[in-house]
Amino acid sequence: MAEIRHIVFDIGKVLIHYDPNLPFSRIIPDEAERQWFFANVCTHEWNLEQDRGRSWTDAEALLIAEHPEREAHIRAFRKHWREMVPHAYEGTVEIFKGLIDEGRDVTMLTNFAADTFTEAREIFPFLNLPRGVTVSGEIGLIKPDVAIYERHARDFDLSPAHAIFIDDSVANVEGAKLAGWQAVHFESPEKLKRDLQAYGLI
Repeated sequence: MAEIRHIVFDIGKVLIHYDPNLPFSRIIPDEAERQWFFANVCTHEWNLEQDRGRSWTDAEALLIAEHPEREAHIRAFRKHWREMVPHAYEGTVEIFKGLIDEGRDVTMLTNFAADTFTEAREIFPFLNLPRGVTVSGEIGLIKPDVAIYERHARDFDLSPAHAIFIDDSVANVEGAKLAGWQAVHFESPEKLKRDLQAYGLI
Protein backbone atom coordinates (compact mmCIF):
# COMPACT_ATOMS: atom_id res chain seq x y z
CA MET A 1 0.00 0.00 0.00
CA ALA A 2 1.48 3.31 -1.10
CA GLU A 3 2.05 6.01 1.48
CA ILE A 4 -0.80 8.53 1.42
CA ARG A 5 0.39 12.13 1.07
CA HIS A 6 -2.80 13.76 -0.27
CA ILE A 7 -6.36 13.45 1.10
CA VAL A 8 -9.18 14.55 -1.18
CA PHE A 9 -12.76 14.96 0.07
CA ASP A 10 -16.00 15.01 -1.83
CA ILE A 11 -18.47 17.50 -0.29
CA GLY A 12 -22.15 16.65 -0.80
CA LYS A 13 -23.29 13.78 1.45
CA VAL A 14 -19.75 13.53 2.85
CA LEU A 15 -19.21 16.90 4.55
CA ILE A 16 -22.66 18.48 4.13
CA HIS A 17 -26.14 17.01 3.82
CA TYR A 18 -28.05 17.42 0.55
CA ASP A 19 -31.70 16.54 -0.05
CA PRO A 20 -34.01 18.29 -2.56
CA ASN A 21 -37.00 16.76 -0.79
CA LEU A 22 -36.54 19.15 2.12
CA PRO A 23 -38.04 22.22 0.42
CA PHE A 24 -40.13 20.21 -2.03
CA SER A 25 -42.02 18.34 0.68
CA ARG A 26 -43.58 21.74 1.30
CA ILE A 27 -43.75 22.89 -2.34
CA ILE A 28 -45.27 19.61 -3.60
CA PRO A 29 -46.82 18.01 -0.49
CA ASP A 30 -48.16 14.94 -2.29
CA GLU A 31 -45.38 12.35 -2.17
CA ALA A 32 -46.36 10.53 -5.36
CA GLU A 33 -46.54 13.79 -7.30
CA ARG A 34 -43.20 14.91 -5.87
CA GLN A 35 -41.53 11.63 -6.86
CA TRP A 36 -42.99 12.00 -10.37
CA PHE A 37 -41.60 15.55 -10.56
CA PHE A 38 -38.08 14.45 -9.64
CA ALA A 39 -38.27 11.46 -11.99
CA ASN A 40 -39.59 13.40 -14.98
CA VAL A 41 -38.88 17.13 -14.63
CA CYS A 42 -36.09 18.24 -12.28
CA THR A 43 -34.24 14.96 -12.62
CA HIS A 44 -30.83 14.01 -11.27
CA GLU A 45 -29.49 14.04 -14.84
CA TRP A 46 -30.87 17.56 -15.43
CA ASN A 47 -29.27 18.83 -12.23
CA LEU A 48 -25.97 17.17 -13.10
CA GLU A 49 -25.67 19.42 -16.15
CA GLN A 50 -25.55 22.45 -13.82
CA ASP A 51 -22.71 20.63 -12.06
CA ARG A 52 -21.07 20.39 -15.48
CA GLY A 53 -21.38 24.15 -15.97
CA ARG A 54 -24.77 24.82 -17.58
CA SER A 55 -26.35 28.04 -16.28
CA TRP A 56 -29.51 27.91 -14.22
CA THR A 57 -31.11 30.31 -16.72
CA ASP A 58 -30.57 27.83 -19.54
CA ALA A 59 -31.53 24.87 -17.36
CA GLU A 60 -34.80 26.44 -16.29
CA ALA A 61 -35.67 27.60 -19.82
CA LEU A 62 -35.16 24.07 -21.15
CA LEU A 63 -37.60 22.53 -18.68
CA ILE A 64 -40.14 25.34 -18.80
CA ALA A 65 -40.38 24.89 -22.57
CA GLU A 66 -41.16 21.21 -22.01
CA HIS A 67 -43.35 21.62 -18.92
CA PRO A 68 -44.80 25.16 -18.94
CA GLU A 69 -47.43 24.23 -16.37
CA ARG A 70 -44.59 23.41 -13.93
CA GLU A 71 -42.73 26.73 -14.23
CA ALA A 72 -43.12 27.68 -10.56
CA HIS A 73 -41.91 24.28 -9.40
CA ILE A 74 -38.96 24.33 -11.81
CA ARG A 75 -37.83 27.77 -10.64
CA ALA A 76 -38.28 26.67 -7.02
CA PHE A 77 -35.40 24.21 -7.38
CA ARG A 78 -32.76 26.95 -7.54
CA LYS A 79 -34.72 29.45 -5.49
CA HIS A 80 -34.90 27.15 -2.46
CA TRP A 81 -31.50 25.50 -2.89
CA ARG A 82 -30.23 26.60 0.52
CA GLU A 83 -32.92 24.53 2.21
CA MET A 84 -31.48 21.44 0.49
CA VAL A 85 -28.20 21.78 2.42
CA PRO A 86 -29.44 22.18 6.01
CA HIS A 87 -26.42 21.02 8.00
CA ALA A 88 -22.92 19.63 7.98
CA TYR A 89 -21.96 16.10 9.04
CA GLU A 90 -20.18 17.09 12.22
CA GLY A 91 -18.38 13.78 12.59
CA THR A 92 -16.83 14.09 9.14
CA VAL A 93 -16.05 17.76 9.62
CA GLU A 94 -14.19 16.88 12.83
CA ILE A 95 -12.04 14.38 10.92
CA PHE A 96 -11.57 16.89 8.08
CA LYS A 97 -10.44 19.67 10.41
CA GLY A 98 -8.24 17.31 12.39
CA LEU A 99 -6.32 16.28 9.28
CA ILE A 100 -5.82 19.93 8.30
CA ASP A 101 -4.70 20.84 11.82
CA GLU A 102 -2.13 18.04 11.68
CA GLY A 103 -0.66 19.58 8.55
CA ARG A 104 -1.97 16.95 6.14
CA ASP A 105 -2.44 17.96 2.52
CA VAL A 106 -6.23 18.20 2.22
CA THR A 107 -8.11 19.30 -0.89
CA MET A 108 -11.68 18.84 -2.18
CA LEU A 109 -13.11 17.57 -5.46
CA THR A 110 -16.82 18.07 -5.98
CA ASN A 111 -19.65 17.90 -8.49
CA PHE A 112 -21.25 21.27 -7.72
CA ALA A 113 -22.71 24.16 -9.71
CA ALA A 114 -20.35 27.13 -9.51
CA ASP A 115 -22.85 29.59 -8.04
CA THR A 116 -24.32 27.27 -5.43
CA PHE A 117 -20.81 26.32 -4.33
CA THR A 118 -20.09 29.99 -3.67
CA GLU A 119 -23.16 30.00 -1.42
CA ALA A 120 -22.08 26.77 0.26
CA ARG A 121 -18.78 28.38 1.25
CA GLU A 122 -20.73 31.19 2.91
CA ILE A 123 -23.02 28.79 4.78
CA PHE A 124 -20.23 26.38 5.79
CA PRO A 125 -16.98 28.33 6.40
CA PHE A 126 -14.97 25.14 6.97
CA LEU A 127 -15.09 24.63 3.19
CA ASN A 128 -12.53 27.43 2.99
CA LEU A 129 -9.98 25.62 5.20
CA PRO A 130 -8.26 23.14 2.86
CA ARG A 131 -5.55 23.98 0.34
CA GLY A 132 -8.00 24.17 -2.52
CA VAL A 133 -10.96 22.70 -4.39
CA THR A 134 -11.90 21.56 -7.87
CA VAL A 135 -15.52 22.48 -8.60
CA SER A 136 -16.99 20.66 -11.57
CA GLY A 137 -19.20 23.59 -12.59
CA GLU A 138 -16.16 25.85 -12.89
CA ILE A 139 -14.18 23.59 -15.22
CA GLY A 140 -16.82 21.74 -17.25
CA LEU A 141 -15.85 18.26 -16.06
CA ILE A 142 -17.73 15.96 -13.71
CA LYS A 143 -17.06 12.83 -11.69
CA PRO A 144 -16.72 9.99 -12.43
CA ASP A 145 -14.96 11.09 -15.64
CA VAL A 146 -11.28 10.21 -15.24
CA ALA A 147 -10.41 13.62 -16.70
CA ILE A 148 -11.59 15.48 -13.60
CA TYR A 149 -9.33 13.44 -11.31
CA GLU A 150 -6.42 14.02 -13.68
CA ARG A 151 -7.20 17.74 -13.73
CA HIS A 152 -7.32 17.90 -9.92
CA ALA A 153 -4.02 16.03 -9.61
CA ARG A 154 -2.39 18.33 -12.14
CA ASP A 155 -3.76 21.56 -10.65
CA PHE A 156 -2.77 20.64 -7.09
CA ASP A 157 0.43 18.74 -7.89
CA LEU A 158 -0.80 15.44 -6.45
CA SER A 159 0.87 12.12 -7.05
CA PRO A 160 -2.16 9.89 -7.86
CA ALA A 161 -0.65 6.77 -6.31
CA HIS A 162 -0.20 8.71 -3.06
CA ALA A 163 -3.66 10.31 -3.04
CA ILE A 164 -6.79 8.99 -1.34
CA PHE A 165 -10.28 10.09 -2.38
CA ILE A 166 -13.38 9.98 -0.16
CA ASP A 167 -16.81 9.97 -1.86
CA ASP A 168 -20.33 8.72 -1.07
CA SER A 169 -20.81 7.50 -4.67
CA VAL A 170 -19.41 4.10 -5.59
CA ALA A 171 -19.14 5.24 -9.23
CA ASN A 172 -17.02 8.23 -8.20
CA VAL A 173 -14.81 6.03 -6.03
CA GLU A 174 -14.25 3.73 -9.00
CA GLY A 175 -13.50 6.74 -11.21
CA ALA A 176 -10.74 7.77 -8.82
CA LYS A 177 -9.28 4.27 -8.86
CA LEU A 178 -9.27 4.29 -12.67
CA ALA A 179 -7.25 7.51 -12.44
CA GLY A 180 -4.67 5.68 -10.31
CA TRP A 181 -5.78 7.00 -6.91
CA GLN A 182 -6.54 5.17 -3.70
CA ALA A 183 -10.20 5.67 -2.76
CA VAL A 184 -12.74 4.78 -0.08
CA HIS A 185 -16.54 4.75 -0.15
CA PHE A 186 -18.02 7.08 2.46
CA GLU A 187 -20.94 5.65 4.45
CA SER A 188 -20.52 7.25 7.88
CA PRO A 189 -17.96 9.23 9.88
CA GLU A 190 -17.28 6.10 11.93
CA LYS A 191 -16.46 4.02 8.86
CA LEU A 192 -14.35 6.85 7.45
CA LYS A 193 -12.33 6.95 10.65
CA ARG A 194 -11.69 3.21 10.40
CA ASP A 195 -10.74 3.50 6.73
CA LEU A 196 -8.28 6.33 7.40
CA GLN A 197 -6.82 4.43 10.36
CA ALA A 198 -6.18 1.50 8.01
CA TYR A 199 -4.08 3.87 5.89
CA GLY A 200 -2.26 5.15 8.97
CA LEU A 201 -3.68 8.66 8.60
CA ILE A 202 -5.35 9.03 12.00
